[in-house]
Amino acid sequence: MKIFISGATGFVGGHLVRELLGRGHQLRLLTHRRKRSVEGVDQVVGDVTRLETFEQAAAGCDAVINLVGIIREFAYKNVTYKKLHVEATANMLAAAQKGGARRFLQMSALGTRSTAVSDYHKSKWQAEQLVRSSNLEWTVFRPSLIFGPKDSFINMLASQLRLAPVMPVIGSGQYRMQPIHADDVARCFALALEMPETVGHAYELCGNDSLRYEDLLDTVANAMGKSKPFKPHAPLGLMKLIIPVMQNIPLFPITMDQLQMLLEESVCDGSWQKTFGFSPRGFKEGICEYLHKT
Repeated sequence: MKIFISGATGFVGGHLVRELLGRGHQLRLLTHRRKRSVEGVDQVVGDVTRLETFEQAAAGCDAVINLVGIIREFAYKNVTYKKLHVEATANMLAAAQKGGARRFLQMSALGTRSTAVSDYHKSKWQAEQLVRSSNLEWTVFRPSLIFGPKDSFINMLASQLRLAPVMPVIGSGQYRMQPIHADDVARCFALALEMPETVGHAYELCGNDSLRYEDLLDTVANAMGKSKPFKPHAPLGLMKLIIPVMQNIPLFPITMDQLQMLLEESVCDGSWQKTFGFSPRGFKEGICEYLHKT
């Protein structure tokens, strides 16, 4: 199968490219700049927010995969949810339809729904609705927190722990996450291309380990060969006053949108495993592969 992919040069994209190449697929990647050539991979230089730069790129492809997404807006750089989630998805759909591709896979996020509160989830829902209303054979994936060797969140926590055994916690720290390995997400995408029964469905992807945030911090420390960190708690009410004032500073670590998603939790029932027929990698096992005693 020949597949056109946006976002393939990112964290999850790297895992997906390896998975698809391992299954014998031919890939065409949308990229901002040409990189080292790889057998079985074509590159198209373009910008996902400007359809005219790649509108012919899906010609001759059987499937299109959209992985593009951001977790935080930087309006002064014109990096917004509307642009990177909604408009980029519309452009990828247009390229797929113009190029004659029938299959379309969309990366969304766990918590995306019609009644979403955060702007992030609202924009992901708008993007999903564009996919659903297309005439393509679509499948949507909504993963929880994705971890792996080059992830941003777990590696950020590890970097903080290397500096000092102190990890501030907002509120109770009892809100849960159910992380899933990037390899498992990539495998689901690849399998969906081979499974007609996944057409027209959205799948919530999560691992089997449901961890309270405080326990997740302890697990990261343990994987690094360190003791449990000291976890001072910042009152939720106070943080709701501070974050709106500070969130426009690029180096400030959290926005109100991210706080909302954190408090909502990121867990699912794991029913995706019945469809795709495999169990996800354990969280502690997975992070030990790249954090052990670092």
